[in-house]
Amino acid sequence: MLRSPLVVTSPVRHRRALVLALVVIAAAGPSRAGDPLPFSARSGLDVANDAAHTWAPDAHLVYVENDEDVAADGTAVRWGYLFYSPGRAKARGYSVRNGKILEATDLEFDFDAPPLAEEWIDSQAALNAAEEKAGQKYCLEHGGKLSAMLLIRGAFDEKKPNASTWALVYTSNSEPALFVVVDAAKGDVIRVWRG
Repeated sequence: MLRSPLVVTSPVRHRRALVLALVVIAAAGPSRAGDPLPFSARSGLDVANDAAHTWAPDAHLVYVENDEDVAADGTAVRWGYLFYSPGRAKARGYSVRNGKILEATDLEFDFDAPPLAEEWIDSQAALNAAEEKAGQKYCLEHGGKLSAMLLIRGAFDEKKPNASTWALVYTSNSEPALFVVVDAAKGDVIRVWRG
């Protein structure tokens, strides 16, 4: 990891904080108003960025995850974006749906995370890579489905702790979950495991 004030000293603490952030953001639940339009993860980023920079000008993106099911084309009707402000020493999550902020949630715990890389592949490309490598086979053989897609820096690639990666989690009622990690810069699958 980079040696700066933003470095999380414990990868386990970092992962636990992100899991808690996911739970808080996902708790917003689906909106009942209007027909939702699916979009890719990057397509909702401008809306989330604008909201985050209104909240804190120094806010940086640290985490992205689907807040509703991901379709076969890598889109979802709702995505969650987590930002961290060093100046405020706080994190805030935004859930975006239909081009608007559905919910903004302040996280009430100590959370210092490194920013995601500026350049990252979109959810469609990450899903295509994961499906081609292992996801499609897992789903066909075990009646599985994609349960979660998350974009994070420094949590799933021990060889490159500063790398941003997409982690895709497939689940099945009959088999252990399948995890596929995709390099968010290049689009290559770098790790696959069951657990």
